[in-house]
Amino acid sequence: MKLESVGILINMRPIGERDSVARIFTPDFGVICGVMRAAQIAKKNRPLVGQFGTMAWNARLDTQLGTFHWEPERNMASALMTSPHALGMMNSAFALVSTMLPERERYPHMYNATIALMDKLSTTNATHAYLDWETELLREMGYGLNLSACSGCGTHENLEYISPRTGRAVCATCGAPYANKLYKMPLDLDITRKFIEHICVSQGAEIPLARRLLTSIQSL
Repeated sequence: MKLESVGILINMRPIGERDSVARIFTPDFGVICGVMRAAQIAKKNRPLVGQFGTMAWNARLDTQLGTFHWEPERNMASALMTSPHALGMMNSAFALVSTMLPERERYPHMYNATIALMDKLSTTNATHAYLDWETELLREMGYGLNLSACSGCGTHENLEYISPRTGRAVCATCGAPYANKLYKMPLDLDITRKFIEHICVSQGAEIPLARRLLTSIQSL
């Protein structure tokens, strides 16, 4: 069988001395895994994580690993090379997609959000953009955050906490008896990491190292 689409090369790891196993995030088929022949020794159009391009995936059977033909069009990561923090956010986003989204299931909204994130990581609002991306990922995984009103009394005032169980806001009055069990507002990367870690554990996986290493270096 053959699958054709465009996508972002989000992961590569060596297999043998010449080839690599790659993951490409596509709008049509979600995350696809396959072998890129001679990827480690290519001198022209070498596959690199962060590239956007066109891909064709071929396998005799649907259950096989398959092989890629990859034609890169542009390296979306090139603008991030001077910013370790921006590269860290890119690596974290790619690792979370690889870990949390099942292969060959379409997530067009997250694909578009990831494309948009790559364009924003080179700006001064990179950390805000990444936090928005993680919030969208949580929503896509069924854990939408609702921070507009208190889950206890419905007020829109004095929202100081976030419930780790529901992801909803809690006002100062309702949250006071449980303050040591609630997350303190405002929402930041440390809080979204805790929600993401909970989802990973429920899936029988560990939160990726790239996400564990990412911290809120920039003020939000």
